[in-house]
Amino acid sequence: MRCMDSVSLQTSAENDFIKKRLVEDKVKYIWTSGRICDFKGCDRADLQPRRTNGWFWTSDLQKLPPTTDRNQNDWSNSGGIKIPQPDNREELQNGAAENCLAVLNNFYGDGIHWHDVACHHRKPFVCEDSESLLQYVQYTNPNLKLS
Repeated sequence: MRCMDSVSLQTSAENDFIKKRLVEDKVKYIWTSGRICDFKGCDRADLQPRRTNGWFWTSDLQKLPPTTDRNQNDWSNSGGIKIPQPDNREELQNGAAENCLAVLNNFYGDGIHWHDVACHHRKPFVCEDSESLLQYVQYTNPNLKLS
Protein backbone atom coordinates (compact mmCIF):
# COMPACT_ATOMS: atom_id res chain seq x y z
CA MET A 1 0.00 0.00 0.00
CA ARG A 2 2.87 2.40 0.73
CA CYS A 3 5.24 0.94 -1.90
CA MET A 4 7.52 -0.45 0.76
CA ASP A 5 9.14 -3.80 1.35
CA SER A 6 11.00 -5.43 4.20
CA VAL A 7 14.42 -3.90 4.72
CA SER A 8 17.46 -5.17 2.84
CA LEU A 9 20.75 -4.43 4.57
CA GLN A 10 22.92 -4.15 1.49
CA THR A 11 25.37 -1.53 2.76
CA SER A 12 27.29 -1.07 5.98
CA ALA A 13 25.53 2.27 6.45
CA GLU A 14 22.06 0.65 6.27
CA ASN A 15 23.12 -2.15 8.58
CA ASP A 16 24.64 0.28 11.11
CA PHE A 17 21.52 2.49 10.98
CA ILE A 18 19.26 -0.47 11.80
CA LYS A 19 21.57 -1.74 14.54
CA LYS A 20 21.66 1.72 16.15
CA ARG A 21 17.86 1.90 16.11
CA LEU A 22 17.55 -1.55 17.70
CA VAL A 23 19.75 -0.38 20.57
CA GLU A 24 18.03 3.00 20.96
CA ASP A 25 14.53 1.52 20.88
CA LYS A 26 15.47 -1.58 22.91
CA VAL A 27 14.15 -3.91 20.21
CA LYS A 28 15.18 -7.57 20.64
CA TYR A 29 14.95 -8.60 16.99
CA ILE A 30 13.49 -7.78 13.58
CA TRP A 31 12.82 -9.53 10.31
CA THR A 32 14.60 -8.39 7.16
CA SER A 33 13.82 -9.28 3.54
CA GLY A 34 16.67 -11.81 3.59
CA ARG A 35 15.93 -15.45 2.93
CA ILE A 36 17.49 -18.55 1.49
CA CYS A 37 16.51 -19.81 -1.94
CA ASP A 38 14.28 -22.81 -1.23
CA PHE A 39 11.96 -23.02 -4.22
CA LYS A 40 11.99 -24.23 -7.83
CA GLY A 41 15.16 -23.10 -9.60
CA CYS A 42 17.32 -23.03 -6.48
CA ASP A 43 19.35 -25.97 -7.69
CA ARG A 44 21.46 -23.61 -9.86
CA ALA A 45 25.21 -24.14 -9.57
CA ASP A 46 25.86 -20.54 -8.40
CA LEU A 47 23.57 -21.10 -5.40
CA GLN A 48 25.41 -24.19 -4.17
CA PRO A 49 26.01 -25.04 -1.46
CA ARG A 50 22.69 -23.39 -0.69
CA ARG A 51 23.37 -22.58 3.00
CA THR A 52 26.50 -20.69 1.89
CA ASN A 53 25.57 -19.21 -1.50
CA GLY A 54 21.77 -19.30 -1.59
CA TRP A 55 20.86 -16.22 0.46
CA PHE A 56 19.22 -13.18 -1.19
CA TRP A 57 17.21 -10.05 -0.43
CA THR A 58 13.62 -10.68 -1.54
CA SER A 59 12.81 -7.00 -1.88
CA ASP A 60 15.08 -6.58 -4.91
CA LEU A 61 16.22 -10.16 -5.59
CA GLN A 62 19.87 -9.28 -4.91
CA LYS A 63 22.05 -12.20 -3.93
CA LEU A 64 24.01 -11.89 -0.68
CA PRO A 65 27.73 -12.61 -0.67
CA PRO A 66 28.65 -16.12 0.49
CA THR A 67 28.06 -16.55 4.21
CA THR A 68 31.72 -17.50 4.58
CA ASP A 69 32.78 -14.00 3.42
CA ARG A 70 32.59 -12.33 6.82
CA ASN A 71 33.80 -8.98 5.44
CA GLN A 72 30.73 -8.65 3.20
CA ASN A 73 27.94 -9.47 5.64
CA ASP A 74 27.06 -9.31 9.33
CA TRP A 75 26.32 -12.93 10.26
CA SER A 76 26.91 -13.63 13.94
CA ASN A 77 29.83 -15.78 14.99
CA SER A 78 27.58 -17.55 17.48
CA GLY A 79 23.99 -18.48 18.21
CA GLY A 80 21.85 -21.00 20.02
CA ILE A 81 24.33 -23.84 19.50
CA LYS A 82 27.44 -21.65 19.72
CA ILE A 83 28.54 -21.96 16.08
CA PRO A 84 28.71 -19.27 13.37
CA GLN A 85 25.51 -18.22 11.63
CA PRO A 86 23.77 -19.33 9.56
CA ASP A 87 23.59 -22.58 11.51
CA ASN A 88 20.10 -23.94 10.68
CA ARG A 89 19.87 -24.84 14.38
CA GLU A 90 16.12 -25.34 14.58
CA GLU A 91 16.06 -27.87 11.73
CA LEU A 92 19.10 -29.65 13.18
CA GLN A 93 17.08 -30.01 16.39
CA ASN A 94 14.16 -31.60 14.47
CA GLY A 95 12.25 -28.36 13.88
CA ALA A 96 11.67 -26.10 10.90
CA ALA A 97 14.39 -25.03 8.49
CA GLU A 98 15.87 -21.62 9.30
CA ASN A 99 15.28 -20.00 5.91
CA CYS A 100 14.72 -16.36 6.92
CA LEU A 101 17.19 -13.68 7.99
CA ALA A 102 16.58 -11.74 11.21
CA VAL A 103 18.71 -9.21 13.07
CA LEU A 104 18.97 -10.18 16.72
CA ASN A 105 19.94 -7.67 19.40
CA ASN A 106 22.36 -9.58 21.63
CA PHE A 107 19.82 -12.42 21.90
CA TYR A 108 22.59 -14.98 22.42
CA GLY A 109 25.07 -12.61 24.08
CA ASP A 110 26.75 -12.13 20.71
CA GLY A 111 26.03 -8.47 19.94
CA ILE A 112 23.72 -7.27 17.19
CA HIS A 113 24.08 -9.48 14.13
CA TRP A 114 22.30 -11.47 11.45
CA HIS A 115 20.87 -14.91 12.28
CA ASP A 116 19.08 -17.49 10.20
CA VAL A 117 15.71 -18.11 11.85
CA ALA A 118 12.75 -20.34 11.00
CA CYS A 119 10.27 -18.15 9.14
CA HIS A 120 7.25 -19.06 11.30
CA HIS A 121 8.42 -17.01 14.30
CA ARG A 122 6.65 -13.72 15.03
CA LYS A 123 8.93 -10.68 14.98
CA PRO A 124 8.56 -7.01 14.19
CA PHE A 125 9.81 -5.91 10.80
CA VAL A 126 11.27 -2.76 9.31
CA CYS A 127 10.20 -1.50 5.88
CA GLU A 128 11.92 0.70 3.33
CA ASP A 129 10.86 2.36 0.09
CA SER A 130 10.92 -0.05 -2.81
CA GLU A 131 11.86 1.46 -6.15
CA SER A 132 10.51 -1.57 -8.02
CA LEU A 133 7.13 -1.29 -6.26
CA LEU A 134 7.00 2.44 -6.98
CA GLN A 135 7.75 1.76 -10.66
CA TYR A 136 5.07 -0.96 -10.77
CA VAL A 137 2.44 1.36 -9.26
CA GLN A 138 3.37 4.08 -11.75
CA TYR A 139 3.23 1.62 -14.66
CA THR A 140 -0.16 0.22 -13.66
CA ASN A 141 -1.60 3.67 -12.82
CA PRO A 142 -0.16 6.06 -15.42
CA ASN A 143 -2.37 8.96 -14.27
CA LEU A 144 -1.22 8.64 -10.64
CA LYS A 145 1.16 11.34 -9.44
CA LEU A 146 3.79 9.90 -7.11
CA SER A 147 5.66 12.45 -5.06
